[in-house]
Amino acid sequence: MKITNVSTTVLHYPEGRAIQDATIPTPPDGAVGRSQLFVHIETDEAYEGLGIGQASPGVREVVENGLKDLLIGQDPFDIEKLWNDMFWRVRGYGRKGLAFCALSAVDISLWDLKAKALRLPLYKLLGAYTDSVPIYGSGGWTNFTEQELIEEMTGHVEQGISRVKMKVAKDFGKSEREDLQRLSAVRRAVGDDVAIYIDANNGYYPKQAIYMAKEFEQYQVGWFEEPVLADDIEGLAQICDAINIPVATGEHEYTKYGFRDLIGRHGVDIVQPDVSRVGGVTEWMKVAHMAHAFNLPVAPHAVQLVHLHLACATPNLKVVEYMNVSLQGDRVWYKEFPQQQDGMWSPFRDRPGLGLELNPEAVVRYAV
Repeated sequence: MKITNVSTTVLHYPEGRAIQDATIPTPPDGAVGRSQLFVHIETDEAYEGLGIGQASPGVREVVENGLKDLLIGQDPFDIEKLWNDMFWRVRGYGRKGLAFCALSAVDISLWDLKAKALRLPLYKLLGAYTDSVPIYGSGGWTNFTEQELIEEMTGHVEQGISRVKMKVAKDFGKSEREDLQRLSAVRRAVGDDVAIYIDANNGYYPKQAIYMAKEFEQYQVGWFEEPVLADDIEGLAQICDAINIPVATGEHEYTKYGFRDLIGRHGVDIVQPDVSRVGGVTEWMKVAHMAHAFNLPVAPHAVQLVHLHLACATPNLKVVEYMNVSLQGDRVWYKEFPQQQDGMWSPFRDRPGLGLELNPEAVVRYAV
């Protein structure tokens, strides 16, 4: 089997409210909609891989103008070789950032293609540990009013999801009292039997995060995500050592080498690789295994329909993120995707690869 073509599709759905977290500036008026990048890898045997990636500026250009020529004519089963070729191709301009997002989307497409050719769901190809994983309802954006925040969190609980996540460090960490008030309101609304995770999106400073964590403890917080800038490993280690709440981070880390430093310097308690940034399925699994070697749990960030498969092949999984904003796009992009049941989620067991197929009507209507 040989790769004959690599192409991309970007879809933009012009509905959906703009979102904001601790370190996203206030969205401009009219900033709405969701976008998604897809990578298609075609072969001479009629199998086609579907990759899912970020529609950030430049990612599509790297796939089409920086990586495509490396792939055409290659055996798509040689994923480690192709990954290595792509890594060295972008060495000078993208060991982190958008070029790695492009590499990640291609890698996801290669794994989807391989699983389809072998007629296996991706999680079975990777080596299944389970066929059902726990999820948490994620959102709680800082531009939501307190009432909107409560409605979203309780909405997850009403669907049988017993874990939720909300944002803190509002206004770049300048609204400490409001952070506590919003968390208190959510705890009252969901009751004591629901786990609450909080996400600061890099919004605090180390000492501030330590102080706030001691205040957050009274609300039975399950983890404290990205309390400080993702690159401040020393600050993360200081926080891990000083507080009782587990520290979760990793969504803005790229490559296994970055995770080696983060884990080895004791800057994380719950490891959060993102398959669309860390180098695709190939590197995500290596990071998960690395975390396992340090007896640390994994809780992947976003990209939930891909992570669903990876999570089912991960013994040290804690929980999978399940985001309302992602669901808005997923309901448009795909003909069908698996539905969660009472806080547990399973991939399609009878469909090869990711088990996803783009809706042709959506492609016609929303293609950029």
